[in-house]
Amino acid sequence: MNGLGKLLQGRVEVLGYSIQKGCPAFLRRRIGYVPQIQNIDPRMPVSVREVVMMGRYGRLGLLRRPGPADRRVVDSMLQLVGMSHLATRPIGHLSGGEQQRVAIARALAQEPEILLLDEPTAALDRRARVEIMTLVSEIHRSRHLTTLMVTHELKTAAAVCDRLILMKEGRIWAQGTPAEVLREEFLDLLFGGENMMENAVALQ
Repeated sequence: MNGLGKLLQGRVEVLGYSIQKGCPAFLRRRIGYVPQIQNIDPRMPVSVREVVMMGRYGRLGLLRRPGPADRRVVDSMLQLVGMSHLATRPIGHLSGGEQQRVAIARALAQEPEILLLDEPTAALDRRARVEIMTLVSEIHRSRHLTTLMVTHELKTAAAVCDRLILMKEGRIWAQGTPAEVLREEFLDLLFGGENMMENAVALQ
């Protein structure tokens, strides 16, 4: 959807546009992307506000400078994710959960129609995972965004997602509501492990 992978076969349309030859820039501006959390050098001299402002440049273009309207959007997104009090702090001085909140704010600063999240809770402790997923759920409801998330945490997915797609080796094994998908027969085929099955059964 974001043009990061090569389409080998079939057809993909995003917001009514075909992306057979990659996702064009005008379409990527309508898609907010949150990658997996990255290790950031604590010496990086970039503030939280500056990182979130990067989300505006897709709309501004390389030769235009942010104006008052852009700064208002950035401040609004910082407030939305609960990071206003750390706006001037270097991004490398934040915890993993705080950095992920900043990444979400940066994606939202684009004012997207679709929000893509790739393992948004990877490498976070339990408390941070719960806080991030609660935040994503609140953003989805309040901003009426189409929200797509990749995750290996079935328990989390069942709690916050309306629809699940289980995939293995590039193929769809099952799709539907959490109640329809998180069934023993699907999970057994997908994981094929006794311990995983015990965890999966506990979800039902």
